[in-house]
Amino acid sequence: MATRVMKFGGTSVADPDRIRNAARRVAEARSEGHRIAVVVSAMGHATDSLIELAGTVARNPSRRELDALMSTGEAVSAALTAMALEDQGLAARSLNAFQCRMQTDAAFGRARLTGVDTRTLNELLDSGVTPVITGFQGVSDSGDLTTLGRGGSDTTAVAIAAALQVQKLGGCCEIYTDVDGVHTADPRLVPNAPKLGTITYDEMLELAAVGADVMHTRAVIFGQRYGVPIHVRHSQRPEPGTMIQLETPHMESIAVIGCALKPDLGRVHLQGLPRTAGIQGKVFSAIAAAGLIVDDIIQTESPGGVDLAFTVGHQDLPEVKVAVSEVLKQIGSGRIDLEVGLAKVSAVGTGMRSHAGVAGRMFQVLGDAGIPIRNITTSEIRISCLVPKEHGEVALRLVHETFGLALGERVTLAHQVSTPSIASCDR
Repeated sequence: MATRVMKFGGTSVADPDRIRNAARRVAEARSEGHRIAVVVSAMGHATDSLIELAGTVARNPSRRELDALMSTGEAVSAALTAMALEDQGLAARSLNAFQCRMQTDAAFGRARLTGVDTRTLNELLDSGVTPVITGFQGVSDSGDLTTLGRGGSDTTAVAIAAALQVQKLGGCCEIYTDVDGVHTADPRLVPNAPKLGTITYDEMLELAAVGADVMHTRAVIFGQRYGVPIHVRHSQRPEPGTMIQLETPHMESIAVIGCALKPDLGRVHLQGLPRTAGIQGKVFSAIAAAGLIVDDIIQTESPGGVDLAFTVGHQDLPEVKVAVSEVLKQIGSGRIDLEVGLAKVSAVGTGMRSHAGVAGRMFQVLGDAGIPIRNITTSEIRISCLVPKEHGEVALRLVHETFGLALGERVTLAHQVSTPSIASCDR
């Protein structure tokens, strides 16, 4: 008997009909003899509505109270889904973060999971009861409700799957959403982008980090760390989606498996920092203390000292400026410049490790189109170019085309392979 965690996103439980549909899918899985734990997001745009509601009573509500408010959205979904399951003739019980002991740190709005106590979950599963768990939320050591930030419900689901060790008996974590899987690019921007049958954790992590919205990085990291296969599926369609797993066949035969666009970036440029040991640590420790994430860090030497440049999301620029300005005040030198209106286009593939010329090909196609590259960063399996935002979507389509990713047969056949150990999740 396999254990499966089935997570339904906000669009999958957006209204009563979709909640009933989710309950039917759970009932089908239960009828096959599997132990099923369910994780749900808030209905549709409920979280956004709650944030707007907070703004009507307070100009600057505290993060603690915002988390307490936002966590109610998932509580509504969990209770309604449990009711729908009972209507299907299944025993079900809704559980919040306290009841299933989703422990986190105290970083309101950006909390990190520190532990999951599975005793209650296993007791319910062993007795034939389907637990319906609130995603996106946890509880700190001080007993405060916290929320996990963007992608929080996916993170909850994969963390629970890891804690339940679903992979041991052929189970997995199924992520039900409004897309049919992972495509070679965002199909809203590149309509001919085919769906992939399988993709590695490393490739999915890189794609998620550079803008692919199908899965959040934190959820994939949990899957990779604990070996949990993650199956991304469409909530309204029965066909298999994309399996995220350790390895895929022909991993090195294809140089680029997908590409992504990360819009709305800003660049922070610190100039004239002193050439003293530890200055970088002071800057980025202050940013980390504010719970902010940066990427694409570049350091250069100038006659005036050390220059540091890095990118962050537009929404984080004000907080980054405050954190960095305090450091500059403490060290007594340096200045800060902010630039907005940038985007990052990236190509990803484990095959880059054994294929030459990938970078040159990407730079050439952008140059031929007259698209200026403002910055270049790479990893073993990723090449990213920072470009003006107005060129972002065109750059994405050009990169997708130059690596032949629109040729769905060539890409998909190499990656559309079932894995026996997770066959129970390939329905």
